[in-house]
Amino acid sequence: MNDHHSVSIVMIEDDEGHARLIEKNIRRAGILNDIVHFTDGTRALDYLFNDKKGPALGGPALVILDLNLPDMNGNDILAKIKGEAALRRTPVVVLTTTDDKAEIERSYDLGANVYITKPVNYESFAQAIRQLGLFLSVIKVPEAEGNI
Repeated sequence: MNDHHSVSIVMIEDDEGHARLIEKNIRRAGILNDIVHFTDGTRALDYLFNDKKGPALGGPALVILDLNLPDMNGNDILAKIKGEAALRRTPVVVLTTTDDKAEIERSYDLGANVYITKPVNYESFAQAIRQLGLFLSVIKVPEAEGNI
């Protein structure tokens, strides 16, 4: 039942507990979109760039990106996403445990749309999605086709 226009959420987060919490907050925000979860950057990049369901080939996505991954720094993934024409407009929400100003600025310089410090609570997450102006485009509205 996945219609072609629905935005999938690609979550790149190695901590299973954090991933569950983020997913819970996404659902609480009323967002029903598919969530594709990766625990390392290598597999996530392969999906983003090469999978026919991934955003480079398959349709729009929102990326939720943890900076501290086991195999690479999230900023490297961010730079790759923003450096690729097919993915440049993909919104990226950076999640991290640090609120180091230099780190935050680096993510924004590389093209992050929103920066959220963990622990992620529902309010800050909902706020971030609203900030992106994505709140309405991400939430699936049944039968929205005819009344846009």
